Amino acid sequence: MPEVPGPVALRDHTTLRLGGPARRWVRAETTEELLATVRDCDGAGEPVLVLGGGSNVVVADAGFDGTVVEVATRGVHPDGERVEVAAGEGWDAFVAGAVASGWVGVEALTGIPGAVGATPIQNVGAYGQEVAQTIAAVRVWDRESAVVRTFAAADCGFGYRTSRFKTERYGDGSGSRYVVLTVTFQLRPGSLGAPVAYAELARALGVEVGQRAPAADVAAAVRRLRAGKGMVLDAADHDTWSAGSFFTNPLLGADEAARLPEGAPRFAQPDGTVKTSAAWLIQHAGFAPGHGDGPATLSTKHTLALTNRGHATTGDLLALAAEIRSGVQQRFGITLHPEPVLVGCSL
Repeated sequence: MPEVPGPVALRDHTTLRLGGPARRWVRAETTEELLATVRDCDGAGEPVLVLGGGSNVVVADAGFDGTVVEVATRGVHPDGERVEVAAGEGWDAFVAGAVASGWVGVEALTGIPGAVGATPIQNVGAYGQEVAQTIAAVRVWDRESAVVRTFAAADCGFGYRTSRFKTERYGDGSGSRYVVLTVTFQLRPGSLGAPVAYAELARALGVEVGQRAPAADVAAAVRRLRAGKGMVLDAADHDTWSAGSFFTNPLLGADEAARLPEGAPRFAQPDGTVKTSAAWLIQHAGFAPGHGDGPATLSTKHTLALTNRGHATTGDLLALAAEIRSGVQQRFGITLHPEPVLVGCSL
């Protein structure tokens, strides 16, 4: 399997452009290479970081004292209304292919960076869609049991930005128990997208919430909305040098939700909790777009993205994150939680 001569700087492989060197770097181009590398490292007690597109990770300035396994597996295999996709396939390219092929159900998830294998871990979602709505099965390497397993969607533990692949840890808890190998999606054939579930998107399309629009139009509208918020990667735009939304939207109990000020967003959830907007809390705690006078600032387009203005360190970014979290806590009594995986660092 290809071992890349080191040291390899993680900042060259993350959308934040942050992170120090890896002690060892292996590019796994087949499932067999991916399995062999992780299995051998686990057997030797070697720390492992499985890396896809690097879009949802914050790596310490000191780097990673272990083996980084770059998932570069490829393959998109349709079978009727199901399509099995290798973990290393680019997510945005898969969505574009799905729309072009007349597969419905992921069109509102266009423009999201990263690899397919990362999407079930976070239950990636945006503009009213989540991958949990279309995932049929996830095939993984179980590092604890040392076997390949396939989980049906109902067994994946999907929730808001979470899954069993995120919460179940391996060994000392430093990494996930599972390495995603392939994801199988159940996609309906057709030209009309799924019913539009997000008000902002409905307005952009000129339809009512719950109505449908051509999937290609939905994808184009989402891409415009994301680009306007600095959420589509552009090497020339430092607002896109981010990990996307840095904090998850808080899920509050009834008492916490009742203490929200008038005008704060409230979205009732099926489990009885109330979701509010992290972006709203950040702005109303006094942090405007572009906040920060150092090399790491809030995006000038969206307060939920923390950005590298070109020469930031991970320490700079985490200091900004801590400032924002503290400000929201003091103003509203709500603790924000980071969405990206923090590697070798903490908040």
